[in-house]
Amino acid sequence: MSTITFSRDKKQEIAEKLRGYIAKEFELEIGEFDSEFMLDFIAEEIGPHFYNQGLADAISVVQERVEGIVETITWLEKPTNE
Repeated sequence: MSTITFSRDKKQEIAEKLRGYIAKEFELEIGEFDSEFMLDFIAEEIGPHFYNQGLADAISVVQERVEGIVETITWLEKPTNE
């Protein structure tokens, strides 16, 4: 798996949300550097779990769709004299 990366703007946006959450929930003010450092940790250590779950969800949806297609194709079969 490749490293989870964000554009500079997106990283700043997420870090700002993280700072806001920490300030609200823990009444703790952290700086931009600290929030970006925490975001890097979350992306590296926790992000793969969310990524893998997203892949598992996508696989499940694709499998359901393929099963539906197979059923439709099977329904189109013509009887033979065999």
